[in-house]
Amino acid sequence: MSWQLAVLRRSLKRTAYPVMGRVRNWGIARTAFRLSAKLAFRSVRGTRYVQAEGALAPGLFVRGRAEPKPGVILYLHGGAYIIGSPGTYWELAGRIARQTGHRVYLPDYPLAPEDPAPAAFHAAVLAWEALLGDGLRPDQIVIAGDSAGGGLALALLAHALAEGQRPAGVVAFSPWTDLTLSGNSLKTNADTDVLLPAARVHEIRDLVVGALAPDDPRVSPLFARFPNCPPAFIAWSETEILRDDAVRMARKLRDGGAFVEQDVQADAPHVWQLFHGMVPEANASLHKAARFIVAALARREAGS
Repeated sequence: MSWQLAVLRRSLKRTAYPVMGRVRNWGIARTAFRLSAKLAFRSVRGTRYVQAEGALAPGLFVRGRAEPKPGVILYLHGGAYIIGSPGTYWELAGRIARQTGHRVYLPDYPLAPEDPAPAAFHAAVLAWEALLGDGLRPDQIVIAGDSAGGGLALALLAHALAEGQRPAGVVAFSPWTDLTLSGNSLKTNADTDVLLPAARVHEIRDLVVGALAPDDPRVSPLFARFPNCPPAFIAWSETEILRDDAVRMARKLRDGGAFVEQDVQADAPHVWQLFHGMVPEANASLHKAARFIVAALARREAGS
């Protein structure tokens, strides 16, 4: 573990973890997340940001200064389906765009509890269809996301595959894939997760699922089918409470015949990739994900 990661872990445990444990006003929480993201996350040089228009709005396109390569990364932000927005993830998207050379599209999907499931899923499907309507082929798109957005990315993948549309690949950082909350790490890692309080997971889940059953594949892709699944990149930390959501998802895809690249950290915070530019482990993970994305889209352009 780098000294930067050790400092980050201590800082999150003392600051973010208590806030996550007691916040009740979600409007204030969203504002605080957006402001803290601007203060904490480093901006990425050589990137451009353009508001999406037409069927792709609301959303944000992020790209490097050079002419982008063919293909798009559809990135679904995290935040437990309750907080987060393109405005809190534009820097992570900028890092991915610069390292891959591809555009990143961040749709601004509706949040619970005002808009519970399946609102986010429906918005993700509309974003996917809008990209296809904009002239992209399914194999020119990598679907990606983190935390709840990682689960949403996998749910969208299952939907696309069911429609006979095979993306180039999928990337999921610490995905939340099982809203039945059956993962054992919710208990075993309750004392080691420095960001997510396990005691609040049931409460948050109940705000999110709406009228859906917790095992509905639109919110719990662990229970979805993935026929002819493209390559997947799944990252998780051994000490986070959502570890088993990622571990079981990787196993399910692999058992179904998909190639799955795993990026496992022994002792990192949930979605440590957000701390790019500050923590070596975050930089390394994003480099791995970027290489995966470039290879996935290159294979599709080559027709392999």
